[in-house]
Amino acid sequence: MTLDRSSLLSDIRKFFINTIFDATFTVMGIISGSAFTGDAKTVLITLFTSSVALGISSGVSVYEAETLEEEKRIEELEKALITDLEDTVLERNISKRAMMVSIVILVTPLIPSIITAIPLFASFFGVLELRQAAFISIALALSTLLVIGTLMATDGIKARLLKGLRMAFFGGIAFLIGYTLESLL
Repeated sequence: MTLDRSSLLSDIRKFFINTIFDATFTVMGIISGSAFTGDAKTVLITLFTSSVALGISSGVSVYEAETLEEEKRIEELEKALITDLEDTVLERNISKRAMMVSIVILVTPLIPSIITAIPLFASFFGVLELRQAAFISIALALSTLLVIGTLMATDGIKARLLKGLRMAFFGGIAFLIGYTLESLL
């Protein structure tokens, strides 16, 4: 028995989309909470350390959840078949599948971090003012949400665009809340 490629890709896509949205919103929170008051180096370090922490957290939790669900499925199969499936190809594939999905999810938060860090690096090297870099980074984060939201939709182009716009809208709301909180303190 081999890995079900279609099911594996479906799980990767589902967890990837969830994680990239979480990571992008986290990145926007970091930028809105610190980039308008701090220095570029601090913002970049916070951005990447938070993304690594989110990646590890997401990767481990996905691995544990996937392993648990598949172990329950095997237990049900063992009861139905009245046989032990320990050390079978099926059992080994469960671990391999969970590991593949969790590795993808582990690196996913780095995507929006790298995208949004580009203007912040420009600020670090003195090419842009930090405030300008922060606004460009937020625009890149919102663009990431728009693109991923559009790509995740399965309907026609209009429905895809609406889903992308909806994701960018919620990202904009999150940014405005963070920006408002930052300016109040």
